[in-house]
Amino acid sequence: MVMTTKNNFQSLIDHLYDLKENSERYFRHLESAFLNEQEQAEAMKYFAPSELIRYEGGYENARKKKVIFSTNREDDFSDIVCIRALINQKFVNINHRDILGALMSLQIDRHSFGDFFIKDDAIYIYTSAHMGRFLIDQLTSISKLRVRFEEIQDHPEQVYSHCEYTVIISSLRLDAFVAALAHKSRKESVNLIRAGLVQVNHVTLVDPAILCNNNSTISIRGSGRFEFIGVVSTTKKDRLVAEIRQAT
Repeated sequence: MVMTTKNNFQSLIDHLYDLKENSERYFRHLESAFLNEQEQAEAMKYFAPSELIRYEGGYENARKKKVIFSTNREDDFSDIVCIRALINQKFVNINHRDILGALMSLQIDRHSFGDFFIKDDAIYIYTSAHMGRFLIDQLTSISKLRVRFEEIQDHPEQVYSHCEYTVIISSLRLDAFVAALAHKSRKESVNLIRAGLVQVNHVTLVDPAILCNNNSTISIRGSGRFEFIGVVSTTKKDRLVAEIRQAT
């Protein structure tokens, strides 16, 4: 299990160095556990994607991914599988939190599974082949609804809907964005940032004065995830009109 809290990213990086070294030493294909987006951002500082290093989550736009150390350029092996359970939500409405709760009740680590979602009356979970077999045997109910998982060959994608709108900001400083996006005062926004509750491109930042670039992803704890597309115009008072895309 790889622990990756704010203070111990180094344990993750050390673990990945061990995987890379063992892959090269023993000419073996090795993979990490599933990493969240913040962990991936940290890992990419040391292990940039290349012909021998891949980040995969089972489908192209997966949010949780493994770091895969390959033995040669043609090696595209991955042990990521997708399991599916067909459901009928006529009497019991299942949501993302219910699925997470059912997974956690099995006392497994969050790094042992990737993205999971509901689509077209089915639950999909991405995980490793070994964990997939465990979940097929053990994950038999979610929120009082009986379920039966099976491994499938298709790898469907989680599709996010978005809305686009504009906000008026005084500058490109991070605290200005947080104030506009979270509907906070400038002082409250500074406090949120300094408390480590704001990420830019999946990296926690504590400097309110840092500038945000076009296409930056801004995540605010309790408010959501936003993508700053760019400045589209200015007001008569020289304030900036920023285009924002937000997952709904």
